Amino acid sequence: MTLKQTNPPVLKLSGVTKRIGKKTIVDGLSFEVRGGEIVGLLGPNGAGKTTAMRMMTGLIRMSEGDVTVAGSSIRDRFKEAIAQVGGIIENPEFYPYMSGFDNLKQAARMTDSVTDQRIAEVIGLLGLEEAQGKKVKTYSLGMRQRLGIAQALLDRPKLLILDEPNNGLDPAGIREMRDYLKQIAHSEGIAILVSSHLLSEIEQMCSRVVVIQNGRLVTERKLGGREAGAADLPELRIRVDKPEEARRAIEALERVKLERVSEAESEVTCLAADADMAALIDALRLAGVTVYRIAETRKSLEDEFLQWTGGNQIA
Repeated sequence: MTLKQTNPPVLKLSGVTKRIGKKTIVDGLSFEVRGGEIVGLLGPNGAGKTTAMRMMTGLIRMSEGDVTVAGSSIRDRFKEAIAQVGGIIENPEFYPYMSGFDNLKQAARMTDSVTDQRIAEVIGLLGLEEAQGKKVKTYSLGMRQRLGIAQALLDRPKLLILDEPNNGLDPAGIREMRDYLKQIAHSEGIAILVSSHLLSEIEQMCSRVVVIQNGRLVTERKLGGREAGAADLPELRIRVDKPEEARRAIEALERVKLERVSEAESEVTCLAADADMAALIDALRLAGVTVYRIAETRKSLEDEFLQWTGGNQIA
């Protein structure tokens, strides 16, 4: 499934494939990421997430397909494309006996466009004002991760690619990282692609997820709202006094789908769109059914991930 968006993509994968010998690691992968949004890249162990990210950043060659960043092809216009990318694919590396500021200053020397003002901006953006003068060897893991992102942002990239940025962080550090990434996407207008095995964090941080398995796209889904379609109708649990009468009333409605009936809990479960709620309630009333409670239930991202991948574990 491909989701339609209005603003042009910053990152676009078109049939990206990676083969090593006779083994296909990534197979015809296609999706897009746009400016100002955070997209989660999910998949079970060995799904090809890190390999895909390495191809996006030019660390390894594609066997087929192409990646474009801000309209420039990684294959044909590598310098132009990679100039728009900031990323952390492995753990960020620094000079441990230098301060955070001096590490950023050293990285800034690799390009003529990074000014001291920009260094100050990214330090403020990542909340490193108090730590910038301290040696990096004294930094916590969370501070090192933030410094790595600050370094990736120095040259004002249009795309930020992060592979497991929350790996090893404690709950406070994870929350900080989530807040900083949201702030970066909003204030800098950067497209952010992030992989993580922490599905609850992805659910809180990302606007969309791209799920791959065995190197192939499984699904692409918005978070924080259902997509149109019968399979994605809200699930309603209705507590009633007469479950069997409620079942018959619901089965007579064309646009409402009965899921199950529980006599023990005096509940019926059905799928119904907002526009069909009035007809549902009227049908129950006309059948002489008393409704005690209506509750909407939603699957968590973890539940949906296990459904999409057939129960395989995230990694």
